[in-house]
Amino acid sequence: MSDQILLAVRKAMLTGQMRAGDEFPSVRTLSQELRISPTTAHKVVLLLKSAGWLASRPGIGMVVTVPEQPGVADRLAQITPQCRALLQEAAELNLSPEQVLKHLRSLISTEQKP
Repeated sequence: MSDQILLAVRKAMLTGQMRAGDEFPSVRTLSQELRISPTTAHKVVLLLKSAGWLASRPGIGMVVTVPEQPGVADRLAQITPQCRALLQEAAELNLSPEQVLKHLRSLISTEQKP
């Protein structure tokens, strides 16, 4: 559960829904709004803080500290669930990973044309 919340929060940060300097909800607020245990909310906050996505500001609480340019690993982590779902669906349709890659490359080349 905390992994799903962590990914959702990081996605919000990466997509700009949460920006550097924005106040981050308290553990209590996070737990109430997401209907999760305070322990889970605390774990999420600690993970975000240890990863450098949150910082403590005296008198304010936690604030978002999104890096200017998220690393490739962070950006790829955001699309990993969709990639896994795509590969699973492709396998169910008897499509090989190579066929899927070829199709993706053709979509990319089509999308890049003006």
